[in-house]
Amino acid sequence: MALTVARSATRSRRPPKTPRIPKARRIKDPAVDRGYQVVNYCVLGFFTVAVLYPLIYVFSSSVSSGYAIASGKVVLWPVGLNFEAYKTIFSSPHILIGLGNSIFYAVVGAMIGTALTILAAYPLSRKDLYGRRPLMFFLLIPTLFSAGIIPNYVVVQQLGLLNTRWAIVLPAAMTVFNVIITRTFYQLNIPDELLEAGKVDGASNLRFFLSIALPLSKPIIAVNMLFYAVGQWNSWFSAMIYLTNTDLYPLQLVLREVLTLGSVNPDQVGSMSAAEFAHRQDLFNKLRYALIVVAMLPPLIAYPFVQRHFVKGALIGSLK
Repeated sequence: MALTVARSATRSRRPPKTPRIPKARRIKDPAVDRGYQVVNYCVLGFFTVAVLYPLIYVFSSSVSSGYAIASGKVVLWPVGLNFEAYKTIFSSPHILIGLGNSIFYAVVGAMIGTALTILAAYPLSRKDLYGRRPLMFFLLIPTLFSAGIIPNYVVVQQLGLLNTRWAIVLPAAMTVFNVIITRTFYQLNIPDELLEAGKVDGASNLRFFLSIALPLSKPIIAVNMLFYAVGQWNSWFSAMIYLTNTDLYPLQLVLREVLTLGSVNPDQVGSMSAAEFAHRQDLFNKLRYALIVVAMLPPLIAYPFVQRHFVKGALIGSLK
């Protein structure tokens, strides 16, 4: 009896079913909207394939046999699966040193660049800063008139930075584009009323920046860190100009040397046998793709952790 009463009470609490609308009475989207959706999905699908296919092809080639790569048998999936190229990479001191140098340049460059950008952008966002417009124009001059390679090289040489790690980090320490985005972020997210309230409570400019403005800057800090880290990670031209010590080469420069080499030079092979020469050529074909995978993995791993800050950090900051 109690069970029956409970079942009846449960049935009584269930929400009434929504009556199904006959298909003939449903409101259909206009033909223009449906056509737009079809075109939109087609364009997005094309761009998705255009982005994903090279990534899948490079990864598949890196774990395929060199003969399959040279003969064009690798189209999408690996052929002759093996991981010899990755074993060679992680057992090569030269490549590991390049990987460590790239990590150093990316991390240190991102920290220095973000700190300088925040320190330059926050004062420029304050309306009470004397000479704000001339200072902003002074920052824009290098973006409008570039000095060129030779004057930059002479400056780095006179500073004694040639063939040091700081020759890679310091010349590209701050970007004016990031300063503009960060300044606009502060203008939109730190209202004047908040500054006035802080002054009423007795906060100095430094205290207001450290206690209020800086904690609200997490999105733009994350975006700047990503911009500078990716820029340093992909950079190779500065290292080619300023560095002659191969122990300081970043991974991108090592990758460039491997890619421009094209194939194993028979003159460098010496007295090796034909079988060993073929094995080296086979390994070389895979090594190029494996190095590309190793070089692009860190930005791909870091991007999802920063992506959620892009809307509030980069997009809102670049509105003006």
